Amino acid sequence: MNYSELADKIKQWGTELGFQHVGICDIDLSEHEASLQRWLDAGYHGQMDWMARHGMMRARPAELLPGTLRVISVRLDYLPPEAKFATNLNDPSLGYISRYALGRDYHKLVRNQLKKLGQKIEQEVGELGYRPFVDSAPILERPLAQKAGLGWSGKHSLLINPNAGSWFFLGELLVDLPLPVDTPLENQCGKCSACIASCPTGAILEDGVVDARKCISYLTIELDGEIPEALRSLIGNRIYGCDDCQLVCPWNRQATLTQQSDFHRRDVFQSMDLVTLFSWTEDEFMKKLEGSAIRRIGHLQWLRNIAVALGNAPYSQTIIDALSTRLGLDANLDVHIQWALEKQLAQRPFNDRKKARLIRIIEKGLPRDA
Repeated sequence: MNYSELADKIKQWGTELGFQHVGICDIDLSEHEASLQRWLDAGYHGQMDWMARHGMMRARPAELLPGTLRVISVRLDYLPPEAKFATNLNDPSLGYISRYALGRDYHKLVRNQLKKLGQKIEQEVGELGYRPFVDSAPILERPLAQKAGLGWSGKHSLLINPNAGSWFFLGELLVDLPLPVDTPLENQCGKCSACIASCPTGAILEDGVVDARKCISYLTIELDGEIPEALRSLIGNRIYGCDDCQLVCPWNRQATLTQQSDFHRRDVFQSMDLVTLFSWTEDEFMKKLEGSAIRRIGHLQWLRNIAVALGNAPYSQTIIDALSTRLGLDANLDVHIQWALEKQLAQRPFNDRKKARLIRIIEKGLPRDA
């Protein structure tokens, strides 16, 4: 079999399936094991216990699929048109949702296309051992993508491609074929440290090292408990994820827009008014966000995140009224609502009677009309 010709065909098939870049690499990630272990030992993974539980398997693809010889790494751009990069961040009355979550959840789409690619290869070569992954297994996808020539690892730890910036999803197809490998790209970040300087919570500790416990994406998505009080004000109006380190990256200035309409901003997010989003019932949350990655955090965590954002917004009696109506729904949510009410109260003097009543709401969790 001519594996060089097969590799060319695989890349062509991948392009036809909608991927913007397809690369191939070997499975040797041994150089990353020590740094991965240091990161885990430092506890930077926070509550993401599965990262520590699988240990070095993340750096050993063959343990996921015995017989694996190569990884086919793919890139799928997700930057939506009219992404409104800075508009929402500059208006504290609006919620900010990470670009990747404005449209449909990418996991199933990318996985299905990878499965089709595997089937296409199997039709060509006969029996094939393969397995697709999209954030669905303990695997170091960014180092693999870097080895496959899809980009280089930026100081924010995300992969950067000279043509697409960092606005893309990654996926992997493990195969048992000795395909020729691609050449990694040279790191072109140079002395730029804009991503490090822009992080609202200082989560990027050094080049390529992120303390997830301080990262807003982790705090609003992965953390299902109480957000540390010291970090709440720094979250601002980011209610699901954070893009700050990508927004300032020079390589994202000319990033290509997605060709997938599924990743466009869904209609329900054309208006991001925080009070309106906070008013959604659980049924509304589930219905309006059907097919969205945001549903995975659940309604209570959605309300928790918005409560923090409302606390960071300018004083408004409408906000106080909205926050008060949610008291008593959940103990963890109450902690964040009470904090938000205190933040709102601190912004404007009240007459003694109104102030006493609001303090009573905060301390006792009583209904507003009590």
